[in-house]
Amino acid sequence: MTTPTPERQPLFLAGEYTEGTGDGTFDVISPATGERVGVLPLPSAADLDTAVAAAHRAQRSWAGVNVWDRAAVCHRIADGIDGMREELARLQTLEQGKPLAESVADVTEAAQLFRLHAEDAVRLGGETLLSRDSSKRMFTFHRPVGTWGIITPWNFPLLMFAEFAAPGLATGNALVVKPPAHTPLTVLRAMEALTAAALPPGLVSVLPGDGGFGDALVRHPGVHAIGFIGSSATGARIQAAAGLKRSLMECSGNGPLVVLADADVAAAARAAVDGAYPCAGQVCCATERVVVHREVHDEFVAAVLRESERVVLGDPLAPGTLLGPLNNEAVAAKMDRHLADARERGAKVLLGGGRRAGMPTDLYYEFTVVDEVPKDSLLAREESFGPVVPVITGTDEDDLLRIANDDALGLQGAVFTRSMKSAFRFVEEMAVGQVVVNETNNWWDITMPFGGAGGRGTGWGRIGGKWTLLDMTDLRTGVINLSD
Repeated sequence: MTTPTPERQPLFLAGEYTEGTGDGTFDVISPATGERVGVLPLPSAADLDTAVAAAHRAQRSWAGVNVWDRAAVCHRIADGIDGMREELARLQTLEQGKPLAESVADVTEAAQLFRLHAEDAVRLGGETLLSRDSSKRMFTFHRPVGTWGIITPWNFPLLMFAEFAAPGLATGNALVVKPPAHTPLTVLRAMEALTAAALPPGLVSVLPGDGGFGDALVRHPGVHAIGFIGSSATGARIQAAAGLKRSLMECSGNGPLVVLADADVAAAARAAVDGAYPCAGQVCCATERVVVHREVHDEFVAAVLRESERVVLGDPLAPGTLLGPLNNEAVAAKMDRHLADARERGAKVLLGGGRRAGMPTDLYYEFTVVDEVPKDSLLAREESFGPVVPVITGTDEDDLLRIANDDALGLQGAVFTRSMKSAFRFVEEMAVGQVVVNETNNWWDITMPFGGAGGRGTGWGRIGGKWTLLDMTDLRTGVINLSD
């Protein structure tokens, strides 16, 4: 595998690439090779002030641009991203570690989001309301919130930037973005597409930094709203700092995938594996827990082991690789900790269970299948964020539903059954934001609303379709007095 010569990557501040005014730099290290793939300057507090001030100036005029013209800019951004697809995908694989085919799909979907939300925006109408006072006319309409502070995770660098940027820009907002220090390069390079699309200078700034810089972004008085995708623990700290600012929070998930006694076991096993290896399992709706009816347990586990044979761990740029390295040591250490705890509690590791020796870095984790996982183990209670299929056994449908709901991270779940009655029961009673029937746990579509269930540790608001536009705008009401 070859990597580009490490070079200093500038910030994207107030509409142009710049070194900024901060002290020091940080290196971006490829988890696939261990080599440096970029050097970035650290932004300063003054750089943040500059970004916010530029966002305010640009947003005031951008909000007044006709929505059809804003949509046209978003379509041009999509065209620009498509034109850079191969370059952006390769760069993302180098800095993130996921297989190249996944990166190509991510870049393609990022472009699709700009097209989708351009069309959503021109159809974001209001409503006429009937007043009890016959002399009054009431109606609603949507206006941009203003300047959003956006904090994105390292697992889908460009795609999750687009999940906020596309609806935010289409509805007239400005964005100051802090991508993760682990994977900032792809988003920074993609700014060329935004510049070429004639996006007003200053409307978007991208300032990679550490947690302290993210905290300053959240607390900045000129930032009106916060968009965050990441862990529940980090989300809680961000929300505490944000106070009463508008926020859209999409946080951790922990499955589950439920297999009922009447399920197509082969399909369920294939789905469990397909939900565990993409992005090395570093997906918030991955196969984090599999809850299986005891009557089909043995058949299911055998089928999972057969399906696992096709998961090739290796160089993410090589054809045929399905599983690349984990992105960073912290997530690899969590996998180590979760598996050690599971073993101590009596779980059986049937496949994998550790880091692969002899690889370019220590971040290549074997595809892992664990049976007889105790319900109180770390593997069952926390988001592992690695390539693992943990199997928990239940006695009947009621028990399976109880186990599925015995968790604080209600993001997305799946259920396999041939019964329409059981399918509807789990759709309605599983305490997650989305339930997918007879499909892998990490299935989603950019047109559907995605987010956690209320009152649980997965945040609020919805990513996807028109619902993100609703979350990123203020609903306003007009009242006209027609009396003399």
